[in-house]
Amino acid sequence: MVRTLCVSEASPSVKESSVEHPSPGSPERSLPILAGCLFASWALPAALVGTGSGVLVLPLLLLAVGSLLRVGGVLLDRLVAAALVLAGGVLVLGLLFSFWPWGLAPVPTSGALLTVVTLTGWLGRRTPRLPLRLRPSDLLVLGTAYGIWHYLSAPLTGKGPGWRLEFLATAEDRLNHFSYFVGIQHVGGYNFLHQEAAKAYMMSPAEGVYPQGTHFLLAWVDSLVRSAADLGAPLDTMNRYLLYVLAAYALLGTALVWAARWIGGPRLRGWRTAAVCGTVAALVFSSNYTHLVVHGFDSTVVGLLMVTLLVAFMVRPAMGTVEFLLVAALGLITVTYVYNLFGAVAGLAVVGALVVHRRRFRRAHWPRYALAAAVALGIAGLPSLVSVLSELDVASTSNLGGPSVGADRAIMIGGLLLGALAALSPSLRRTATGQALLVVVLATGAAVGGFAWWQIRIIGQVSYYFEKLAGTGIVIALVSIGAVGPLLRGTPPARRATLRHRIGEGLLSVLTVAVAFSLFAGVQWGMDSFKGRPSAWHDSPLAAWSRGEDWSDIGPRHGATVMGDLDGIEGPVMVLYSNDDYKNLKSTWLAALLCSRGGDMLPLYETHWVNIGAAERPEPEHRAAMEHLRKAASELGEPMTVVVADPATGDRIRRELVGFRPRVTVVAKPGNDWVHPWARSFPGV
Repeated sequence: MVRTLCVSEASPSVKESSVEHPSPGSPERSLPILAGCLFASWALPAALVGTGSGVLVLPLLLLAVGSLLRVGGVLLDRLVAAALVLAGGVLVLGLLFSFWPWGLAPVPTSGALLTVVTLTGWLGRRTPRLPLRLRPSDLLVLGTAYGIWHYLSAPLTGKGPGWRLEFLATAEDRLNHFSYFVGIQHVGGYNFLHQEAAKAYMMSPAEGVYPQGTHFLLAWVDSLVRSAADLGAPLDTMNRYLLYVLAAYALLGTALVWAARWIGGPRLRGWRTAAVCGTVAALVFSSNYTHLVVHGFDSTVVGLLMVTLLVAFMVRPAMGTVEFLLVAALGLITVTYVYNLFGAVAGLAVVGALVVHRRRFRRAHWPRYALAAAVALGIAGLPSLVSVLSELDVASTSNLGGPSVGADRAIMIGGLLLGALAALSPSLRRTATGQALLVVVLATGAAVGGFAWWQIRIIGQVSYYFEKLAGTGIVIALVSIGAVGPLLRGTPPARRATLRHRIGEGLLSVLTVAVAFSLFAGVQWGMDSFKGRPSAWHDSPLAAWSRGEDWSDIGPRHGATVMGDLDGIEGPVMVLYSNDDYKNLKSTWLAALLCSRGGDMLPLYETHWVNIGAAERPEPEHRAAMEHLRKAASELGEPMTVVVADPATGDRIRRELVGFRPRVTVVAKPGNDWVHPWARSFPGV
């Protein structure tokens, strides 16, 4: 049984947690108990999935994992640690799931996970135990989740599944991510382990080079939600995927608030906790990072979420040695599987924490630690190794351009400097938490700054992937605010908290949160803006999303979605509803996904240069577009259907393709009829 020695926050480092022989109160390794638990590990998921309640397996697993961990003393903290360990466990066992005959079927995967939990508890003689203690600031953490979800889900409320696609197809990137998600469910495991089969569902070489941890986790969760391994109707699958992405962003904001509180530690109490949580929440609500959702950067969202959790536990590992190593290993694996670029910062955080907290490790166990580290690094690096051995050119890819969400330099630089100042303060610099925070801040600054220097040296400017990596700087900057909280002067705690004291502290906390949202989120609490101009909060990306301003330019408001127009069409399809080539590309992408033929998009990417379909174009532009259309048809090597909006353009394309092989069928769907087939095919939209 692992016993963690209690230490004060002022101690130079966390003292070693020792693994000793079980105490007299430890449970015996009873074979009948083990057999009963193993039976329950399979019977419970089978019963829940059989009754259509497979989603309840998620909280069951969280509670089971959390009951065996010894992390923190508050229920919410324990569940957060369990979530990170569970995510890592799913990704590691996913290597097994990718090869066994059941794929991502909910009962076998859940049974295997619960079996691992059961055997771990039995071999380690861990008594299942959960702390029932809550903190008042839990309301701030959970309130952040509710608030972000409220704004994210607002434009979807009252809309049918078809109309919601205007928020799914806001960017080409999300269509790519959805294809990876669908591919994993079709092949029954990681795409990079089933590359030939996965090519039917996505643009190659994505099946081998793109990190797939996000999509694997969501695919596994989706199997529980559906209580089945099959996807169901593509429209319903797209709606579920959109909800998962929105939930992931809400969890990212929640994790940032929780992590700041966690780093603040037990000395962060009362209104100071409200000041930390309120400030971080306000910065999250007003952040431009809502644009990560708009631009379809789904793996970035989940990657930043995992970096947040891992860094928090590395800065302040209030846990036993076994848990410390487990969280470090599975957290690093999770980050690298979800978004391997972030593995640089995550790896530096893990190494820094291990160095700072080195005194807790027994010298006699170093060979064991080294072996565990080698195994963890091998598993963590496997997808990246496959990417490099496939078709990924790391040097050139790192300097690619493209639409990006810029990291707020003021928050990143100011927050990192604030974290360094807090770590160097007299009350923190001698503590392990302060030292670990300083290492993480300096390492993050060095990684982000070094990457910027390299890009400027090579291409003369920072580009797409710099902004992605800089997101980890934003994360570290925000969670570092937690270290500032204990430095604020607070009222000494009363020996016995009276009702009057609690009420006063509660009112002061509410006022503190209101101040934070006014200062950092631009909330004016009902007061009119100067000269009738909108408030800063009104102009924030999250508020704009909630008003439905970020709908897709290929959404049903422009009649460019293709669901009703796909009836009776089989095989590859190119959709030309616009004279804007990029809109045609996204419409074609959406059609391919609705037909479960994402792999067609490798040759059909030629649509990006086909700017005809909605009206007649000048002769030179029409000829150039037709060359790309013919090239796509030739590379497909099988009959293709082209759906156009303008009948005259359709007739012209049809005449010009007479005798062309492979055969191309041209179908015209006039603009004033677009909505009607949709409504007939999808009632209630």
